[in-house]
Parts: sequence; structure tokens; C-alpha cells
Amino acid sequence: MTRHWLLVAAVAGMPLAALAEEAAKGAQPAADPARAQQLVSQVCAACHGADGNSPAAANPSLAGQPADYITLQLAHFKAGIRPSPVMQPMAATLSDADMRALGAYFAQQKPKGLTTKDAAAVKIAQPLYRGGDAENDVPACASCHSPDGAGIPKNFPRLGGQHADYTYAQLQAFKTGQRGDDKEGKDVNGRIMGTIASRLSDAQMKALADYLAGLR
Repeated sequence: MTRHWLLVAAVAGMPLAALAEEAAKGAQPAADPARAQQLVSQVCAACHGADGNSPAAANPSLAGQPADYITLQLAHFKAGIRPSPVMQPMAATLSDADMRALGAYFAQQKPKGLTTKDAAAVKIAQPLYRGGDAENDVPACASCHSPDGAGIPKNFPRLGGQHADYTYAQLQAFKTGQRGDDKEGKDVNGRIMGTIASRLSDAQMKALADYLAGLR
């Protein structure tokens, strides 16, 4: 774990103390499953699916996503740390307990998974995901998102089985500064991804997005 934090600190140019503080916040009260069911049926299901498997490629699938990561992203939407004209109004009405409940709900859902559509993408993306791109100072994606793409709770999301269109759009947003450029320095991991994405070519981003859709 020490080597892992050293890696992300080096990529982001951040002190270890800031990363440790972000990763070591105290435990929260148990989530309310009944409240989560209500919120999902009334608010979330239309875009993300009742079971967290999004029916539209433009919307992310949340099934199997680490609970703490979902909770944190909802909090970032609500606070405006992660801007989104769609999600900010949705998150504005959620309490801390609501966000924890939704995180726990979607984490328990089973991802259906997708497939890689372009065989050529695997040749580009697989070595990049597993070993990085030393020439351009890009670390292995697996070091933060795990070898099977399941992610690491709270800090790093699940990428395996995600819609390629959504993943590519997020990589573009990181690269252009639309996402991750948090002026107050509260989105530590967003800045990490902004740095990494700035070193990726468009071809690499497209290949990674397609490859990750079939990763499980």
C-alpha cells in the first residue's frame, strides 16, 4: 500500500499527507436500504438503471462501483467540486445519509459487463493499462483501478464493464480541464487524473475506453 500511495503522489505532485487525509476519514453510520430503494426508483433509475446498469452509453453504469466512491462523487456534485449541469441539481437535495445509502445500494448490484468491440484496441490498451507508458510518464492504470478494473474503494472507481462512450468522455474532460481542475484543491484524485489524461493521446484514450468495457 505504501508503494501505491507513493505512485499516485508522484503522478499528482501532491504531498502524502494530503492523500492520506483524503483516504482516512472516519466511518459513517450504516446506510438505509429502504431510503436507497426510494431514491433509486424516483431519481436514479431513469439514467442509471434500477440495478445500476445504465441502458444508455452516455450515462455511467454504477453497479458494483465502490460505495465510498459513489458517496464521495455525490458529495462533490452537491458542493460543486465536480461540475455537472445534470448531476448538480440531482445531488443538491440529497443528505449525507442519502448519499451513503445510494453508495451502498449500487455497490451491492451486479455489473452485467460489456464487450470490447475493437480487437485492435486491446493491443494498444492492454499494455498501457497493465504497465503504463514510461516514455510519457503515464503509470499503469491497474495500479489504481486494480488489474480486473474493479477499482479501489472511495478513491478510485470501477472501470471494468463501463460504457466506452462514457469512459472516453471522462478522459477527454480530464484532459481539457473540464473535470479535475478543482480550484480549491479538494478533488485530489481528479487532479491526479487530469495529469495522467494530459499525457494520453486521443488514440490511447479511445483504445482504453473500448478495452475497459470488456474488462472483468
